[in-house]
Amino acid sequence: MEAADRRVVIAAARTGFLTSGSAVEGAVPDVVVASWQRSRTAGVDATASQATFHTDLDMSSRLVRCSRPIIDRLSEETADIPLSIALTDGKARVLTRVDTARTIGLMLDNVSFAPGFEYAERGIGTNGVGTVFESGQPVQIVGPEHFHECLQPFACSGAPVRDPLSGRIEGVLDISCLTEHSNPLMHSLVRSAVHEIERNLLIDRSHSQQALFETFVRTDARSRDAVMALGGSVTMANAFAHVLLTPGEQQTVHDHARHLMSRQDRAVDQLELNTGKVVRVRGTRITAGHDVVGIVVEVALIAEGTAPGPGSPVAEEAVRTPRMGTGANLSLSQLLTPSTLSGSGRSPLWRRACGDIASALSRHEALLVMGETGTGKFSLVAEIYHRVNPRGRSLLIDAVDISRSSYADADAETALEATALPTLYIFRNIDQLSTDGVERLNTFLLALADSDRPVYVAATLSDANIDSDLPFHDLLVHFQQAVTVPPLRHRSEDIPAVVAQVLNKISGKRDTRVSPAALRVICRYTWPHNIRQLEEALTATLLRRPVGEIQPEDLPGYCHDAARRRLTGMEAIERDAIIKALHDANGNRVQAAAILGIARSSLYRKLKSFGVTTI
Repeated sequence: MEAADRRVVIAAARTGFLTSGSAVEGAVPDVVVASWQRSRTAGVDATASQATFHTDLDMSSRLVRCSRPIIDRLSEETADIPLSIALTDGKARVLTRVDTARTIGLMLDNVSFAPGFEYAERGIGTNGVGTVFESGQPVQIVGPEHFHECLQPFACSGAPVRDPLSGRIEGVLDISCLTEHSNPLMHSLVRSAVHEIERNLLIDRSHSQQALFETFVRTDARSRDAVMALGGSVTMANAFAHVLLTPGEQQTVHDHARHLMSRQDRAVDQLELNTGKVVRVRGTRITAGHDVVGIVVEVALIAEGTAPGPGSPVAEEAVRTPRMGTGANLSLSQLLTPSTLSGSGRSPLWRRACGDIASALSRHEALLVMGETGTGKFSLVAEIYHRVNPRGRSLLIDAVDISRSSYADADAETALEATALPTLYIFRNIDQLSTDGVERLNTFLLALADSDRPVYVAATLSDANIDSDLPFHDLLVHFQQAVTVPPLRHRSEDIPAVVAQVLNKISGKRDTRVSPAALRVICRYTWPHNIRQLEEALTATLLRRPVGEIQPEDLPGYCHDAARRRLTGMEAIERDAIIKALHDANGNRVQAAAILGIARSSLYRKLKSFGVTTI
């Protein structure tokens, strides 16, 4: 059948499908029919739906870096054909587009196939990008095979760009032209180009790992200390590291090394392990482009010790909190006795944060507490203050509540006149203040500083905004000490205790506990929103199993997700459905695929993409 005749047949089949919801068997390729059905189920309007625009694109990513020379060469080789070559990220959002003719570029602009726009099936229907993601294979969509009528003039050939090691789809390379210029050769061109991009990705990954390995070898050759290396899923350690550190101590050092990787300050630190050993950690960050891809650390023993318990010399020596007003003289071991959520933990990073907060408050220093969202910054400051000063009071003031009338000079004086007891003012999320809010808080802080009343000052903010140009920077002159509360993923040894604390808090007196298998799932998840997210997850879990032992299947679907990318809402729904089907099938992949109505190969691909490995 001639190409023009074939398009007429498919156009008729599409019209019938939009009317009845079914296509004539054999008239349309199976991959296209399946895509039409997904598009219809997702609620795509074949005439009115529009691509969504995004601004949070990584234009300097490893994928872009490895693809650029291939796309440039491909555009030169096809310069005599009016077509467009586009690369998307792992969320079907166009990152770059190179046109060989101005006309095709203008036409694609009119349908928003341009950098920043998302071409997932759920938004725009069958196309040479979104259908690749859904089918997991190269596809060619020509003319009326597109679900949306605005895409009818085009022919698109797309192929998935996979990470050579994980197999995860990192993006899609797409070649688009007008239908009259369509040629089967386009399909071969895009697949050949993708193979070259994947080869570059492998070389780039190999270079990163090679750099990590070479730095590890060089450091081990010259150092007399324990040497360890971390990068992605790779960990290495020399023989002395295994002699000096127990497996538990090595895990603590791993957590601390990842903490050093994520920060921009010096990569040298000293920490006390739970066994009482004091070590110095000196790190060398490994970079690829603008990304930190690994770190090599030297671990030197400063002092031997035994596991610190309540009243032990190591714990007593760590921090001694001088008297604050009517407060008691507490040691760190007494201070860290777990009684509330923020009082849980034994990791060196968490203990250091607690000790530094207590020391700053005891010295009457204005305290800046930084950390990721949900780490419990406010709770930790308030609890430590009341432990070292049990007769004091604390006042929480949210940045969003600061208004001109509430924090005028007269109101500051009135508030201070009423302050007879030692009072801690905690200003939460000062990085969210507007310029006017900063001016008003500045006036209030000046009044506090000039007062002879027993007042203490602390403020919290997200450390992600430290490098920003937000107005809150003008307030930093009021603070003498900064403390960072570590994220939950850098406190792996604390997770069991934190889980127990959270579960006890939200379940009341009910008999609830977490099974070892469920705890392993919890420990493997990265908890990007930290303790707050853990509390939400366990609250949802108790709706499924209000009493008894919590099992892995009771946890929300995202807890099973070890993927390194953020899933879209649709992907999260799909992941949860897959996890439920696997549980219903007792882990049998074949049965789960049948329940879901997808091919077993598609199920395996999606499991790998979502990072689901625990079922």
